[in-house]
Amino acid sequence: MTDLLTDIRADWGYQILVSVVVVVAAVVGLWLLRRGLRRWSDRVERKYATSEEHEKREQAQRLHTITDVMRLVVSLTTWVVVILTILAVWGVPMAPLVTVGATLGVAVGFGAQDFIKDVIGGFFVLVEDQYAVGDVVSIAGVSGAVEEITLRTTVLRDLDGNRHHVPNGQVVVASNMTSGFSRVVVDVPVSYGTDLDRAMDVIIDEARAMVQNDDFATMFLEPPVMLGVDELAGSSIVIRTLLTTTSEDRWTVKRAFLRLVKQRLDREGIEIPYQYINVIDAGTAD
Repeated sequence: MTDLLTDIRADWGYQILVSVVVVVAAVVGLWLLRRGLRRWSDRVERKYATSEEHEKREQAQRLHTITDVMRLVVSLTTWVVVILTILAVWGVPMAPLVTVGATLGVAVGFGAQDFIKDVIGGFFVLVEDQYAVGDVVSIAGVSGAVEEITLRTTVLRDLDGNRHHVPNGQVVVASNMTSGFSRVVVDVPVSYGTDLDRAMDVIIDEARAMVQNDDFATMFLEPPVMLGVDELAGSSIVIRTLLTTTSEDRWTVKRAFLRLVKQRLDREGIEIPYQYINVIDAGTAD
């Protein structure tokens, strides 16, 4: 009896020791691996994020997103392996667990279809590089800057500061407004009495001057294009101009261009028509 108790204590001591060693090894290994991923990501991200090339800055954003997901996957995989190893050390039979796990998997599969759909959707968002952290997108009826991408959700921050959590399974169409480059379409209305050729020359000249301005030169990727008359509206003629800019500067360029065009048209005496209401006094009308 004494020998049996001694053997049991010895087995328990061995199992506890192995379990502790496995857990400690997993924690240390996981910490080293995550730290290595983070240091590598930070080093490459710093290299690209400060680059003057827009494509390299976008690569830095994608790298940041993918690294965060890799860290999550590595953590989950490591702890699953640790749990299975400890169960094996303690002699827990695997066959019943596999059977129970398969049964639970089927049940969970039916009950968590949306979750699985979200995870698969998140996987394809990352693999296909549909968008990355920092991009401005429109997905599932919501627009904003991407703050975070996980395997289940995409987190957007809109212009009003609202934070939206969009399940990746609901992303049927993803419109990325900051992928590679952006095009700014600017419509300028002028009155019907305006010399159109002169007005178009003035507008495109102001756009070209903006490209030569040191404050905006790096924001343009291509020379501005005068598309010409786009619409004969009720009270104005609409002249359309196309500007190709870096994705993150599209709104800055648009706002600055509208301000400069308004000032230039005022100096040139070209009228921008506006709506007005002619009120007639019924008491004096005859």
